[in-house]
Amino acid sequence: MTDEPLLRVSALSKFYGSRVGCENVTFDLWPGEVLAVVGESGSGKTTLLNCLSTRLLPSSGTASYRMRDGQFRELYRMGEAERRFLMRTDWGFVHQNPADGLRMTVSAGANVGERLMAVGDRHYGKIRATAVDWLSRVEIDEDRIDDEPRAFSGGMRQRLQIARNLVTGPRLVFMDEPTGGLDVSVQARLLDLLRGLVTDLGLAAIVVTHDLAVARLLSQRMMVMKDGRVVESGLTDRVLDDPRAPYTQLLVSSILQV
Repeated sequence: MTDEPLLRVSALSKFYGSRVGCENVTFDLWPGEVLAVVGESGSGKTTLLNCLSTRLLPSSGTASYRMRDGQFRELYRMGEAERRFLMRTDWGFVHQNPADGLRMTVSAGANVGERLMAVGDRHYGKIRATAVDWLSRVEIDEDRIDDEPRAFSGGMRQRLQIARNLVTGPRLVFMDEPTGGLDVSVQARLLDLLRGLVTDLGLAAIVVTHDLAVARLLSQRMMVMKDGRVVESGLTDRVLDDPRAPYTQLLVSSILQV
């Protein structure tokens, strides 16, 4: 176990002209830690996630990632090819809409297999066997391996997207409202599955959600955002059980009244 963080973020800001996307965000993320970023729509949490995952370049600030050789690399100084390689191998990104994270016109097995090929696997039998194993881990029957994702339900697509992201053994996974748009019963099963996989694999994850129940179930630590700024952060149970910022108190009380 290392005594250094996996990701160091310092004074990260993104502006769209005069509009604030996120401003002056600073935190460290440790190996195996799940950080939830919560806030209402327009709070800046998705902008922050897109900056951290290099889908968006920030206006200012730095984010340094500890590579597998132990060296920290400044993400925004990497070349585009280097960042893309990181996204295909060491990182995963689970979209709210699984169609954004899947190839809808190739089979479920091929969706998982593509990620394996990106890290150098070439043996067809081995790739297919690994795909079968991962489909079973996300509760998709082996006999659906040759079906295309468009034949799947929303919950199955989301589970397939998770398998596609985790099959390469990433160290960091970004999740953007991973249970958004799903029925409550489907959400509950997906959350149980995600929590188990994250724990079993020792993943670090940054989860963006407006749902405090998702944050409590998945994360050890959380940041609350409002108008692009972090208004409160701390251990998840502490923030939810003893919120200190007025905005966090409002968020928590609004959930309790439902």
